[in-house]
Order: sequence, then structure tokens, then C-alpha cells
Amino acid sequence: MAAYGLYSHIASNKRRSVVLLVGLFFLIYLMVFAGALLAEGFLRSDLPFDAIIALAWRDLIVAFPFATVGAILWILIAYKFHQTLIDAITGGHEVTRQEEPRLYNLLENLCISRGIPMPKLKVMDSDALNAFATGLNEKQYSITVTTGLIKALDNEEIEAVLGHELTHIRNGDVQMMVIAVIIAGVVAFFAELFFRMFFNSGRSSYSSSSSSSSSDKKGGGAAAIILAIALVALAWLLSIVVRLALSRSREFLADAGSVELTKNPDAMISALRKIEGRGELPDATSAVMEMCIDNPREGFADILATHPSVDRRAEALVKFAGGHDPGPLNLPSDEEEPVAPQPNAQDQLPPANAGPKPAGPWNMPLPTGTGPMAGPWGARQG
Repeated sequence: MAAYGLYSHIASNKRRSVVLLVGLFFLIYLMVFAGALLAEGFLRSDLPFDAIIALAWRDLIVAFPFATVGAILWILIAYKFHQTLIDAITGGHEVTRQEEPRLYNLLENLCISRGIPMPKLKVMDSDALNAFATGLNEKQYSITVTTGLIKALDNEEIEAVLGHELTHIRNGDVQMMVIAVIIAGVVAFFAELFFRMFFNSGRSSYSSSSSSSSSDKKGGGAAAIILAIALVALAWLLSIVVRLALSRSREFLADAGSVELTKNPDAMISALRKIEGRGELPDATSAVMEMCIDNPREGFADILATHPSVDRRAEALVKFAGGHDPGPLNLPSDEEEPVAPQPNAQDQLPPANAGPKPAGPWNMPLPTGTGPMAGPWGARQG
């Protein structure tokens, strides 16, 4: 992670996000072409391969506006109801200050200190240690925290996690991830539909074509069908890779943004170490897990993992934010008495003149004294 400035990271990630999302729309058109190729391969199997390709291109041109309108309608529907679907999957419910005073006050203080509109605060009943942000605009933004995370983390660590999720909202990561998941969901849906249609109708079609004339066997239908299957598999795989790239590239920046917001890199590292390996939400879909602060679901040798490892994230915070990594932590078991949360995080801070403060993100020294702290979030009152 090159330390060339927080704003540069934000701008660079947003540019890459736009490029990746354009690529996802391209995948939809690729799926349409594969479907046309499959249909022409079955219906005109006696034609040469190049003739079938030409017919499939013609079908794509005809279907192009319909595919575009369909994708836009899908996005509009998801824009309106995605939060309802996520809450139905996770069981998250909105809480008030009276229901969760500790959590609510921490989030409210963070938002007030930087002039950030406060998102909705939601809690889901789960022993897992995790949190995620969702929403596509200020009216929809929400942060969901598990009850397990509330019990296991102290105030400073929870504040760091909330700062991480607020950074995702501020940087536009949440919108990009939701849209990417929506479009990738379209690709996955049609890929499954494609293979169902092929395997359900393919046997009968091929059994009937087995008795066709020798001239039919010389056609390019079989090659066209094989190419269509390969294109669908490629589109499905690329949609997954794009979603993972969107997620992985943002976690480092969200960690750094949390430190900019809280001025406490050690709390962010400690929170990640406690969450490490304990964030699995059994009932959540892979799309929801990709939005979480940590996703323990990993792919082939970390190639398809949606998040960088906690070791890499802690290493970045040590290098660029001056934090201290305690290494993997062992939390008390369920039978042991849980650690009581700190009543006030400010009481644990050393005096302003107790020694040099740790370096801030990107090796920038943090301001001393009790005056306003400048940063990309604006001034924070001491």
C-alpha cells in the first residue's frame, strides 16, 4: 500500500471502482452473447461456425437495449429494497440510544466530532465478532454490529470498528460494493439459468441430433455450444474476481481512515486481532460477508479471499500509522467471565505531556496538546 496520501488513495480507488463496474456491465452483454451463441448453435447446427458467430452478433445487437434496460431495472429494484433483504438475511434491527446507549453514544460522538451525518445503527444477535455498513445514500446508510462484538471489544476498539465502517461510507465504498454485488448477482443468476437450460434441454437435443445426417455433423453447432459454455463460465468467474477486487482494495484504506478519525492505531489493530477468525456469520450469504470488516471465508490459497489477512492489515497499520501489533489474541471462552467494557475511553489515555505521541497515518506525526486535531475529516475538538 503506497503511502502517497489519503486523498490520493480515495480518488484512485474510486476511479478503479468505476472501471470495474463498467466491466461488470460488459459481463452482462457477454452473457447475452453467450446465450445467443447457444441458441444459434442448437437451432442452426448445420451452418459453419463463422456463420453461427455472425448470427449471434446480430442477436446481441437486437438484444442490447433490452439487456441494458433489464440491468437498470434490476439495479433500481435493488436500490429500493436491498437493505430490507440484508436485514431479512442477517436479522439486524435498528436500535435507539435507550436500547444500546454505549454503542449509540460512541457512534454519535464520532459523527459529531467530524460533522458526519449519523447513519442508522443496527444490531444483530450473533456470537460472531463482525460489523458491516450498507446503503446507497444518506437516508439509507446504516452500520450493523453483532452482539458478540459489543461484548468482546472495549470502547476504544468498538470506536475503531465504527470508524472503519464510517470510512467505508465516506469513501463511497458501500455504494460501490452494493452495486457490484447487484450486477454480479445478475451475472450469477443468468449463469445458473444458462446451465440449467443447457443441461435440461441439452441431452434431448443431442440425442435427437445424433441421428442427423453426416452433413449436419460437419456444421459448427457443437463448437458454438462449447464456446458459449466457456464464455458463461468466464463471465461468472470474472464477476467474482471483480467483486473481490473491490473489497480487498478498500480494507487498507478503511483501516487508515479509522485511525485518522480516532487517532488510535493500537485500538484498530487490537480490534482486528480480536475479530480475527471469529467473524463467521453462518446464516449470511457470501455477498453480505464481503461487506463485513473481516471475512473468514477464503478461496484457493487466499487468491479468492475477499479481505486481506489480518496480519497484512496490522502490518500496514504498524508501518504507516505507528501502531503496535500484539499478535493473535486468545479471547476468554464462553464459560469465563467476559471482560467488562471500559466506562470511558478518554480515562485510559495518557496525559498530553507524557511523552511523544505515535506517528499518524502515512508517517505524519499527530498533533500534540488538547487543541483541534486536523485531518481529512476536519477539525476534532479536544
